[in-house]
Amino acid sequence: MENEALYSREREEMVREQIERRHVRDARVLTAMRAVPRHLFVTQEYQGQAYDDCPLPIAQSQTISQPYMVAVMSSLLELQGTERVLEIGTGSGYQAAVLARLAAEVHTVERHPQLATAARQVLNSLSVRNVVVHCGDGSLGWPSYAPYQGIMVTAATPGLAQALLEQLADGGFLVAPVGGHGSQDLQRWQRVGARFEMESIFPVAFVPLRGEGGWKEGEW
Repeated sequence: MENEALYSREREEMVREQIERRHVRDARVLTAMRAVPRHLFVTQEYQGQAYDDCPLPIAQSQTISQPYMVAVMSSLLELQGTERVLEIGTGSGYQAAVLARLAAEVHTVERHPQLATAARQVLNSLSVRNVVVHCGDGSLGWPSYAPYQGIMVTAATPGLAQALLEQLADGGFLVAPVGGHGSQDLQRWQRVGARFEMESIFPVAFVPLRGEGGWKEGEW
C-alpha cells in the first residue's frame, strides 16, 4: 500500500513536471497518464526509475518510451473515445494501456513473441479489456481491422508505407517517427478524402521498426 501511494505521487509529479510543463494540454491524455501504473510495465530493476524523464530498456533490445513522448504521440491522435486505433510496436504494452483509456478499441502488433506475451499478461492483470495484442509483422499495418481512426508507429520507419496510409480512416491521424539511425522526424499525417496532409512535429530518436515495411536486419 505504501509503495502504491509512492508510485501515485510519482505519477502526479511526472504529469505535472514532465508533461504539463511542456505544454501537453489534452485533458484526457493527462488523466490517462496519471492513471496507468508505468512501473508495472518495466522489470523490477527499473521500477524505481519508471517515472523518470527518459526511456527505459525492456527485453529484446527494445525500450519503453519517455513519458513525455507517450503523452505527445497520444495527444497528436486527437482521440475522443469512440475510435478504433492501431499501434505498431507493442513493446511493454504501456502505450497500449494509455491508448485504451482514450479509444474504444486498440489493436497493437508486436513482432517479438516474448514481448507480446508479457504485454498481454500485464494488460490482463490491469483488467484492460479493449486492447488486442497481435504477434506478427505490423510494419505494413494490420489490415484485418482497418480502417483505423488513429494509427501510431512506435519505432523508426525509413519511410511511411502506402499500406499504412490506406488503412487510415477519413479524418484520422497517423503518427510515426520517420528517418534513420540516431535521429528521426516525428510526423503526423491526416487523411482528407483521397489526400494525405503531413506536418512535422520535432526531431526524435527511436529504435528501428523491423519488418517488410521497415528496416531490414543489417541495415541499422
